[in-house]
This record gives sequence, structure tokens and C-alpha cells, in this order.
Amino acid sequence: MKASSVTDLLFEQLSFRGERQKVISSNIANINTPNYKTKDLVFDEELKKVDESKNLALKTTNPMHIKTAPISSENMDNARVVKLKGLEEQNDGNNVNIDREMSEMSKNKVIFDALQSSIKKDSALFRSVIEASQKN
Repeated sequence: MKASSVTDLLFEQLSFRGERQKVISSNIANINTPNYKTKDLVFDEELKKVDESKNLALKTTNPMHIKTAPISSENMDNARVVKLKGLEEQNDGNNVNIDREMSEMSKNKVIFDALQSSIKKDSALFRSVIEASQKN
């Protein structure tokens, strides 16, 4: 039994962030490899496509509702590793920028930590509901 309807989404996003961390770490490890091209795990582009298509638009019953497309497990299959273009290359053809990679790693870690915290809170809320229902 899952804690809430967002539990699967939280775990999928946690998995995505873990995989992205591996790609960033690989870029850093290859900073001195000739002709190595920086890679990234992309998922946001796929979400934008879904949002633009409006195929998965949320139902709004109030004009104050946020109009956005939901994220589903089907979208997670669209995550893929791509070579980043337009980055400045060094003389050996390598285009890894350590400052950019460290920044991306930091951002990814912050999101990873936030997801972990959300999962813990989601589970704690679910646990408290079960305990409260057992007391009655």
C-alpha cells in the first residue's frame, strides 16, 4: 500500500535524480579525457512537450487553480542521456566545464534532498492517519 497518490511520483523523481547524479559524476571524471563531450540526463524537455500539447491538462474547477500538466510515470520513460551542444571546447576537444558541472551537481543534490524529505513527510502523514484510525 502506498502512502499517497504522489508516492510513486516522488520515488520516480528520486530515481531520476540519482541517475542524473551519475551522469554529472561521469562528466567530472572525464574532465581530462580528449574529445569527451559533456552529457546530461534530460527529462524537463519531455515535460514541456506534454505541457504544450495539453493532452494531460488538469481539470480546473476554480479560476484560481494552477493550469499545468501533471507528471506521470509514463513521462519518466522519456528521460535520456544527450550530449550537450554549444559548450566551449578546449584544445583537446573536451568541453567539460568543472564550474558548470559542480553547479549542476549542487542543484541536483538540493532537489534530491527535497524529494527525500517529501517522501519522509508523506510516509509520516500516512502512518499518523493509520495510527489515528486504530485508536477509534
